[in-house]
Parts: sequence; structure tokens; C-alpha cells
Amino acid sequence: MNGQEKTAAIVAGVKQTRKAVQGGNAVLVLLAENADPALTQPLEELCRTKGVPVQWVRSMEELGKTCRLSVGAAAAAVLRG
Repeated sequence: MNGQEKTAAIVAGVKQTRKAVQGGNAVLVLLAENADPALTQPLEELCRTKGVPVQWVRSMEELGKTCRLSVGAAAAAVLRG
């Protein structure tokens, strides 16, 4: 390791995740199992339509921590490098 490793670019939040998927920039979407299905279900369907894999995370708190946020998140996307 030379100290110049790239970290994956991530966006968090339902709106930003939706934009990333619609724009073809998302390579993976993370959804929180305890988030409101009214938010996550349409996003999951969009991912299926666009061919973007979805991974479920146990909780909004866990997803927020994964994204280095001080709050929970219902959705996040890993962006193309």
C-alpha cells in the first residue's frame, strides 16, 4: 500500500441515490431494512430496471455510519470510479 488508495465515492439519501441511479453513475445501491418502504421500494424497483445491484443493510444508523454520516440514511449509492 502506498497511501494513495482511492476510496469509493458515495452519495447518501434517497434523492441523491435516485439521481445517481437515473444518471447511470451508481454501481451499487445500499438500502436500510428499517427505512420506510414507501422510500426504499420505488428505489429498489428503479435499480432493478436499471440493472444496478441492491444490497440491504440492517439499519439506517448502520448505513449512516458506513457513509461516515452523523445521522442515519435510508439509502446510499456507490458511484463509478
